[in-house]
Amino acid sequence: MFVLIKAVLFDLDGTLVNSLVDLANSVNFALEKFGFPVHNTEDFKLFVGDGIPKMIERALPRESRDEATLKKVNEVFMKHYSVHFADNTLPYDGMPELIDSLKTNGFKLAVVTNKAQDMADKVVKKAYGEVFDIIFGKRENIPAKPDPTATLTVIDELGVKPGECVFLGDSGNDVLTGFNSGAYSVGELWGYRDREELIANKAMYIINSPEELIDLIEKINNVSR
Repeated sequence: MFVLIKAVLFDLDGTLVNSLVDLANSVNFALEKFGFPVHNTEDFKLFVGDGIPKMIERALPRESRDEATLKKVNEVFMKHYSVHFADNTLPYDGMPELIDSLKTNGFKLAVVTNKAQDMADKVVKKAYGEVFDIIFGKRENIPAKPDPTATLTVIDELGVKPGECVFLGDSGNDVLTGFNSGAYSVGELWGYRDREELIANKAMYIINSPEELIDLIEKINNVSR
């Protein structure tokens, strides 16, 4: 049966934008305020991906991950990050061109992220303007990725079927989200995680650069004929 890809769903951090420096700076600011050790920016590649509370938990020493500490560090982080979220955060090379090409060719576009909704809106609109049909961040009573609930909600709101969508992300969480939702699950290697993690979490395809996505969509469409 012929399947035509009609929509592309994107992870945010590590896929659409390189936000690592700003996230690291704000977490380290909060850690330092309370006397905790700080981390190298590269360490945050393994901290991000499951939302801000989880990132902060991973950054804290194991013996200091109690609820009260998490709460106060998170509050300081959010105050700092809400001001400095775009100091260094930029789209990855080739992503604006990819988004423009997809939009021009009639694809529906969405962002599905574990980042809190208000910050997701700010980051996406600062980097890309109003190009996305839906920006779906972490919301109350909606499980985080890799649970497919958010993704399936977005797919339904876009008016397409899971099998008509590509889900693109850089982490095991992302590709597993795509797989769990029934979309074409595509991992990418310009973000924070590696090929082994993507393969281990059921990536159907892996690409090395944004421009490869157009060719991949054409390949999927042709194979489905």
